[in-house]
Amino acid sequence: MKCFRALCCKGPPPPRPEYDLVCIGLTGSGKTSLLSQLCSESPENIVSTTGFSIKAVPFQNAILNVKELGGADNIRKYWSRYYQGSQGVIFVLDSASSEDDLETARNELHSALQHPQLCTLPFLILANHQDKPAARSVQEIKKYFELEPLARGKRWILKPCSLDDMEAVKDSFSLLINLLEERDFEPSRM
Repeated sequence: MKCFRALCCKGPPPPRPEYDLVCIGLTGSGKTSLLSQLCSESPENIVSTTGFSIKAVPFQNAILNVKELGGADNIRKYWSRYYQGSQGVIFVLDSASSEDDLETARNELHSALQHPQLCTLPFLILANHQDKPAARSVQEIKKYFELEPLARGKRWILKPCSLDDMEAVKDSFSLLINLLEERDFEPSRM
């Protein structure tokens, strides 16, 4: 009877796993715009996040509860207060930014990758604004940010993106979900 019920009577879909993520990056990197697009919200009326906002971003195989932290100077010093409970990190950078902003983003990423509450978590690094003429390539960013030596032994993904190609953004998030799922199946360490 149970088998028959499964075939004929569609019950509620199985619950999708939920993951709590923190999304960081400097002001203007595109965090709010990318998350709003992923949630199918109107791109109009987007304003820079001051403090933080939380969005539930639905994917076919998971729901990502993303805590987006504002990227202004006076807010970044408080980022670490919001890291607790995170299962993964999204770092958005403006790949077409000035040298000064790129250096600041590099320092913030290094700080986050080494933070005790984040250092073991999977990271998705999005090199945003690839549609702009001044955008640096992923290879340039990987070298400039010294990701190879810095993130050795960590699980991280660096992907180019722009609002013009939301499929690529969704693919990047799918890769992050895969890393989060792998973590679910790791045997617990005592």
